[in-house]
Amino acid sequence: MPPRFYINKAIDTGQVIELPCDTRHYATRVLRLKTHDKIILFNGMGGEFSANIINIKKSNIKILIDQHHDSEFESPLNIELAQAICTNEKMDWIIQKAVELGVTRIQPISTNRSVVRLSAERVEKRLRHWEKTIVSACEQCGRNHLPPVLSVLSLADWLSNKKTEQGDQQFNFMLSPTTEKTLSNYPRPASDAKILLAVGPEGGFTSEEEKNFLHTGFTPVRLGQRILRTETAAMAAVAAMQTLWGDF
Repeated sequence: MPPRFYINKAIDTGQVIELPCDTRHYATRVLRLKTHDKIILFNGMGGEFSANIINIKKSNIKILIDQHHDSEFESPLNIELAQAICTNEKMDWIIQKAVELGVTRIQPISTNRSVVRLSAERVEKRLRHWEKTIVSACEQCGRNHLPPVLSVLSLADWLSNKKTEQGDQQFNFMLSPTTEKTLSNYPRPASDAKILLAVGPEGGFTSEEEKNFLHTGFTPVRLGQRILRTETAAMAAVAAMQTLWGDF
């Protein structure tokens, strides 16, 4: 399969464009692409474009856009992952794998037991970093739409917002090791249903936070008999949803 690159601009067939600097470096120094090699481009606006490299120089790589393809590889499930912020490497891994598994959007949340506390300046830097992680994950897995990562919210603020968004076609789950019910106890969501999945930090949600979830209409579910790390729990839950109700 030709390598895939995200381009943050409008693209049209027959157009000649240049690869951005960071993409150019990866294409030539890592992938060792050459003139006449075929690549795939996407811009997050739907579908993808087959293209050919027509000229490579140190200062630029020119690409000829060949054809647009209405290819989409989105999950049938609309999953919002609310993930408690954890250490940088773990959070990067969660975001990367969530994209690969088909999550629709990612909401980082700050909880009482979150070990990472971000200032406003650091939040902006992390958001830019996470957006790059999402781009790389989409390039790798074949998705042509970039799932957004939202600005960090406190758990209380996020739950307050969700109170006003409640609807009949919505499934609200929070992971908890103390409940008996699992995802398999629930029916397949309707095709237009929204699924909210809340995953706690290292140490889990506090009892007060769990009460707040219940008051907001969330249902606690567990993942088997073992207690999983936060980065394992998020991916196991999404994979289980895709297996039970989605495209796995």
